[in-house]
Amino acid sequence: MRVIRLAMAALLPCLVLSGPARAAGSFVNWEHPHVHPLDLTPDGLKLLAVNTADNRLLVFNVAGTGEPVLTATIPVGLDPVSVRARSNTEAWVVNHVSDSVSIVDLTTLNVKATVPTDDEPADVIFAGLPKRAFVSCSQANTVLVVDPANPLNAPTRIPIEGEEPRALATNAAATEVYVALFESGNRSTVLGGGNAMGPGAFPPNVVSNSVGPHGGANPPPNAGSAFQPPMKPGNPTPPPVSLIVKKNAAGRWMDDNAGDWTTLVSGPNASFSGRPFGWDLPDHDLAIINTTLLDVTYASGLMAHDMALAVHPSGRVTVVGTDATNEVRFEPNLKGRFLRVMGASVDPGNPNTNTTRFDLNPHLTYTTSTVPQAMRDLSLGDPRGIVWNANGSRGYITGMGSNTVAVVDATGARITQFPVGEGPTGIVIEPSGWRLFVLDKFASTLSVVNTATNMEVARVPFFDPTPIPIRMGRPHLYDTHKTSGLGHIACASCHIDARTDGLAWDLGDPAGDMKSPTGQNLGMGLPVLSTGFQSWHAMKGPMTTQTFQDIIGKEPLHWRGDREGIEAFNPAFMSLNGDDVQLSVNEMQQFENFLATLTFPPNPYRALDNSLPTRVPLPGHFTTGRFGPAGQPLPDGNAVRGLNLFRPPRLLDNNLVACSTCHTLPTGLGPDMSWNGNRYVPLPVGPNGEHHLGLVAMDGFTNVTMKVPQLRNLYEKAGMNLTQTVSQSGFGVIHDGSVDTIERFLSEPVFAFQSDQELADMVAFMLAFSGSELPTGSNTRLMEPPGPPSQDTHAAVGQQVTLTTASPTAAQQLRLTAFLSLADAGKVGVVVKGRQGGMARGFTYVGGNSFQSDRAAQTVSTSLLRTLASAGSELTWTVVPKGTERRIGIDRDEDGVFDQDELDHGTRPDDPNHP
Repeated sequence: MRVIRLAMAALLPCLVLSGPARAAGSFVNWEHPHVHPLDLTPDGLKLLAVNTADNRLLVFNVAGTGEPVLTATIPVGLDPVSVRARSNTEAWVVNHVSDSVSIVDLTTLNVKATVPTDDEPADVIFAGLPKRAFVSCSQANTVLVVDPANPLNAPTRIPIEGEEPRALATNAAATEVYVALFESGNRSTVLGGGNAMGPGAFPPNVVSNSVGPHGGANPPPNAGSAFQPPMKPGNPTPPPVSLIVKKNAAGRWMDDNAGDWTTLVSGPNASFSGRPFGWDLPDHDLAIINTTLLDVTYASGLMAHDMALAVHPSGRVTVVGTDATNEVRFEPNLKGRFLRVMGASVDPGNPNTNTTRFDLNPHLTYTTSTVPQAMRDLSLGDPRGIVWNANGSRGYITGMGSNTVAVVDATGARITQFPVGEGPTGIVIEPSGWRLFVLDKFASTLSVVNTATNMEVARVPFFDPTPIPIRMGRPHLYDTHKTSGLGHIACASCHIDARTDGLAWDLGDPAGDMKSPTGQNLGMGLPVLSTGFQSWHAMKGPMTTQTFQDIIGKEPLHWRGDREGIEAFNPAFMSLNGDDVQLSVNEMQQFENFLATLTFPPNPYRALDNSLPTRVPLPGHFTTGRFGPAGQPLPDGNAVRGLNLFRPPRLLDNNLVACSTCHTLPTGLGPDMSWNGNRYVPLPVGPNGEHHLGLVAMDGFTNVTMKVPQLRNLYEKAGMNLTQTVSQSGFGVIHDGSVDTIERFLSEPVFAFQSDQELADMVAFMLAFSGSELPTGSNTRLMEPPGPPSQDTHAAVGQQVTLTTASPTAAQQLRLTAFLSLADAGKVGVVVKGRQGGMARGFTYVGGNSFQSDRAAQTVSTSLLRTLASAGSELTWTVVPKGTERRIGIDRDEDGVFDQDELDHGTRPDDPNHP
């Protein structure tokens, strides 16, 4: 019977997705990762799980030994990624897009308060005496300390010195909180070597400097005095490029050919690489917060991406994640083995002297790029959760990419592994230690595992509104067993959660072929931009990892535009991932369909109405020395003035073209058009539907032929600043990450800025460059062509207000009025969720100060709905993407029958097959 039950469970997620077709735009895919998506109440009777796609908290009854029984689904904020039980009757849910924490009453089954947070909250935990809530905010690099007794009071804010603080844990005494820094880096950085802008340009070409360990050879050899693989005869001399170096255990900055660059990175000649003497990259992996003093210490040198952590009963902190070998050059040398899946054990009392690291795939030797499939199936990929049993003899680690759970002993040594549902993330163990619960994110199931046999004994499905194209295409990004030669890597190993890894890689190939850019949109037909193009050399130098968000329809792809479309990357499944075969034509189409859904989230710098801010504080941004002393804080910037600088009549680029001539609005990408002497003419799409966005040959670097890059995630490329002695990231902006900051790039001599204030204004605009609601160009405007559309999210989306009484405050009234004004303008949707008369109810704003309820025959005025809240019947108002409001508010399964009408008639609002 167990086999039958598991087989049916595997089919059910697909079955509940069938039925009536979903409305276009009714689901927005931000592809945000789980952090701590599963928790047990202290009494062990309730299992709490976030349903990220459905914006809900799921409550399962796990009393006894039977299968978990779903007893409640509670609407929370948008994209919940973590949940913690504060008590048997209260849970806190972290909403990544809503920038909020929902405090859920597990007795009334309702959100009783919504706590606003800094940008992109990731996790919450309770610690200290008295207990307080600690909330990690990943984009803001902060941890908020919230008083649970007064959660709406202003929090205490702890700055974290590192990038992307996410997963949290606490010791048994609750005197310390541990914070894993997701994008910590791996002590690697890039040295400039390909800048062709002449005197005063940044960075200096230190790789070409004769004082370097290779005497100025650029690119330097990677195997003694030679290249491995050998350079292809007949290819032209490769262009000089930048170089990745990595700090070793002795504190020396080394390249992949034993070249020691220390004096040029942090030593007396650091200025040769544009750095101050003593420059360092601390590489903070684990932050340790004293819950009394709120001071912070750090552990370093663990791995590049710290994905999950747990405290062993001994008190040591175990961190799991991945480590990149990006200091190794060239794709053939990295094939199938560019990354390790790692664990680390840290003594929080001596975090930098008592630490051990261990490979979570000890069966792999990495001497070959491929092994038999049976051995690949032993590999753990993309670890996202870890839990220890009560005595610390067994640890359980989820592999989101391998669809398995690995079992380790107290030292981290592998004991065994077993399969679960697709995309396992969260994992908890019940107090008795006999059962594990695993949340399978992609399968939308809950796996139940017997720890005595290490076998899955049940798989319980739950409703998932994710459209079928997303679910079918996801495995081609994440599945490590299917798409790699050793079973531990996938495309998502670098394009983490369809985004970036914050690193650069040199994936050139000395033995590779040259490639002509013929057929591409070279210079967009503008005479000033249409000369100087060169063929793409196979030795391209380092390139930072690019996001997959909104790339389909924005071809050609990659920094250089040397991939006509996503199909051109299919060979990488073999040449880079080490797999035996490429994707089939059908699989490649599935992959493309999935990628086409990826959407940029709300921009944290935009105002609520999505307008550009006129005052943007710029902490962490410093003067570059162009208009005065370097290293001074930049003044506040005005993004509106920055937009004006970006557009004609200002021709900032060498007094020849405006920024928006190439970086067209609203995306910053080049136009999919060419100037014919009178107007911009659209270009025909290619045989696979690929577009032809503009390429330029005047960006001032030795990789001459380059695609005009989009600008919508620049605010995430922070952490490197070479005017300071300490950086949190080793890579900055432009294609190779060698220019440390936005303001530094804008200070290049080619740009005609006139003051640090103008620089600050442009930096403010770049940070707020989300895409939508920017002016567009014209087919007849030479210096400002129209650009391709942007797939991004209005800044108000996710914002929430929870009303607890029939008399909202003036501030709440003002905020709700702003929500509805945006909805009346057709920019967003607004929904209201909560309990009324003991029943879960939903309302969707339909305009004219009227809400449609989840009963087709009932509408409610705005003024009345504002007065219906009370204790136990709180109502939460949420801004949602336009087009999703009906599904999120009143028709969960989109079968055309509203949710409460279904319940009234004895059918389920989460089953489109039975309206």
